[in-house]
Amino acid sequence: MTTLCIYGLGAVGGLLAARLARSGVVVNAVARGATLSAVRAHGLVLRETVQGQPVTSHHAIRVTDRPADLGVQDIVVVAVKTTGLADVAAAIAPLMGARTTVLSAMNGVPWWFFHGMAPALASLTLASVDRGGAISRAIPPERVIGCVTHLSATSPAAGVVQHVAGQRLIVGESGGGADSARSQHLIRLLRSGGFDVEPAESIQREIWFKLWGNMTVNPVSALTGATGDRILDDDFVRAFMSRCMSEAAAIGERIGLPIDADPEQRHAMTRQLGAFRTSMLQDAESGKPLELDALVAVVVEIAQQLQIATPEINTLLGLARLKARMSGLYPDAT
Repeated sequence: MTTLCIYGLGAVGGLLAARLARSGVVVNAVARGATLSAVRAHGLVLRETVQGQPVTSHHAIRVTDRPADLGVQDIVVVAVKTTGLADVAAAIAPLMGARTTVLSAMNGVPWWFFHGMAPALASLTLASVDRGGAISRAIPPERVIGCVTHLSATSPAAGVVQHVAGQRLIVGESGGGADSARSQHLIRLLRSGGFDVEPAESIQREIWFKLWGNMTVNPVSALTGATGDRILDDDFVRAFMSRCMSEAAAIGERIGLPIDADPEQRHAMTRQLGAFRTSMLQDAESGKPLELDALVAVVVEIAQQLQIATPEINTLLGLARLKARMSGLYPDAT
């Protein structure tokens, strides 16, 4: 039997945990605070809409705030906010055995991003998301399978997950492809949970394409407090985001991840979501740290190393970072 642990029972991690538990997978989880107490007392609560009707289900899973209580796992799903990843890296060792696979299901550019890509990129650093390499030492890139989520879920209360829309997950090895035995096993598990899972030839390409849209609308929403529709309805703001996206596309071209779309096509996709509140806007409103490093700062860091000018993205980062610092949601420069 596969031993599986979800590290982080937020919106995405909670949805994965509940769906997998419902399918018969024995799910362990690492959580803390109010979430830990709620799941221990009442199980993990999943709210969904099934055939137009609201459905609530409760799922008993083993949950702890001490990874050592669970021991070595076959699969560890890391589904925390990127702002909490350093804490995960410092505590994850008891879950990691010689053959443990880590599924990375988080926003933005991950610490393992350049693993398996062109040798010429090996010298590039990602200090924005892995300062000093501590995360790479704790979770070696060769252990990782990447996961890009195209779904929406919220956590309206501790231990409660609300599925909003979408079932799509894209999965691939950090070194390329998804044909390995461990990838195929993981894909089968995720499909058993009702997700539409697609294998990726290059998971980095999928990450960069998702980032291409998210790196603008997320910080703009945190700056303005506006929902997605209001952001896109402003011609000046939409044009600014398009200029940022053109710069990011140039970076993608240089690192072998070309974008086969133009900004207006991406805006049209985003517009279909209506008056949505981005994850960064929700974090800003809740007083939680903002994921600026993995979504924007890392793009600037890569561009600087490649000597690609990014004046528009620099402006976006500067404004969003200053706003977050003034709100106590991003650390001051050291």
